[in-house]
Amino acid sequence: MSKELIRLSNVSMAFDGEIVLDDMNLHINDREFLTLLGPSGCGKTTTLRIIGGFLQPTSGDVLFDGVRINDIPPYKRKVNTVFQRYALFPHLDVYENVAFGLRIAKLDEREIDGRVTEMLESVSLRGFENRKVASLSGGQQQRVAIARALVNRPKVLLLDEPLGALDLRLRKDMQVELKEIQQQMGITFIYITHDQEEALTMSDTVVVMNRGRIQQIGTPQDIYNEPQNAFVADFIGESNILDGVMKEDYVVEFFGRKFKCLDSGFAPNEPVDVVIRPEDIDIVKPADGHLTGTVTGITFKGVHYDIIVDFAGFKWLIQSTDYVAAGEKIGIRLTPDDIHVMKKSEYSGLFGDYSSYSEEYDEIADPDALIGGEEYTELGEADGHEA
Repeated sequence: MSKELIRLSNVSMAFDGEIVLDDMNLHINDREFLTLLGPSGCGKTTTLRIIGGFLQPTSGDVLFDGVRINDIPPYKRKVNTVFQRYALFPHLDVYENVAFGLRIAKLDEREIDGRVTEMLESVSLRGFENRKVASLSGGQQQRVAIARALVNRPKVLLLDEPLGALDLRLRKDMQVELKEIQQQMGITFIYITHDQEEALTMSDTVVVMNRGRIQQIGTPQDIYNEPQNAFVADFIGESNILDGVMKEDYVVEFFGRKFKCLDSGFAPNEPVDVVIRPEDIDIVKPADGHLTGTVTGITFKGVHYDIIVDFAGFKWLIQSTDYVAAGEKIGIRLTPDDIHVMKKSEYSGLFGDYSSYSEEYDEIADPDALIGGEEYTELGEADGHEA
C-alpha cells in the first residue's frame, strides 16, 4: 500500500477577496505521478505554488510526511519545481546548469561530478556536458531543467505545464520520457496541465479541477469511463450529454425511450445526466436502430470520421471509421456498456449538444419499444441484470 506523502487539508486561497481555492482536500502518495488537470483559472497553479511554498494558503494546512509545513520557506522543503519557462542560465554550459544547486550546497567536487553525470544519463544528455544551453533544442533544454531539479534529490518534483512550449511531436515524446524518468527515479511528480491527453498518458492519478474546486479524483481510466459530472465528462474527451430520468436501478430513460444501463443507487424517477461517448456508438440501418437521426455534418479526422447527427433537435457527435453522407438518415444502437449515468450538477445542461440551433425531428420510435419487449431483453442480457 502506498504511503501518503503530502496532504492539503481544508486549504483555501483568496486574492483581493476573490476565492481561487475553495476548501480543498487532497492527499498525494509517495512515488505517485499525480496530475492537476483543468482549464485556465481553475486553481491548479495556485495549488502547486502552495505545495512548493511560494504561497501561503489563506486557511487550511499543508502537511508533508505528517508535519505541517505552511511556514516552511521553499528552499527548506524537499521539493523542486520545473516551470514552463525553464529559467536556465544562458552563460553556463549544460554541466554547470545541472551542477548549480550542488555548488550552492557546497558539496565536494567528486560528489558533484558523480551526481551530475548520473542525472545527465537519466535524461539522455550524456555527451552534452560542454554545450551551451542556447544551442539546445526545446526538448533538450527541458531535460536540462529536469536534471537540474532532480540532481538535488528532492522527494517531490513539481512540473508547471513544462511541455507547453514544445511542438506536438516533441511533446508526445517527452510525455513518455517524463513517465520513464519518474519511474526510474522513484519520486513523486505533481504535474499541471490543461491538456487531457497529457494527463491520461502519464498519470497514476488525475485530479480534475474547476473554479477552485476538485471535481473528481481517480485513475485516468476512472476519470474517462466514469465521469462524476457533466464538466468532467466534457473536459475529458468528447461526450454526448443528455437529459435523462433514472426509472429504477439499471433502467434509464432518455428521448422518451427506456434503456438498460449499468448504474444503480439513484432515486426512482430521479432526473439525471446521461453520457454516451462518441466512439461507443454503433451506426446501423434506420430500421435496426434504437434511435434514428439525420447526418448534418461529417469531418475526416485521419483515423475516423467525426459525424454530427441530429436526433430530435439535439446534435450528437459520433466517431466512426464508416463513412456516411450529410443528409443521410441513420440508426444507432446502444448497449448498457455505452451508457453512463451521472447525478445532476451545476454543470448540467451546459455541455454535450453539438447544435448551434435546434430543429424538431419526429424520428424517435415507439417509446415503449425497449421495455418488456424482445429488444429490452437483448439489452438486459448484456449486463446480467433482469428487467
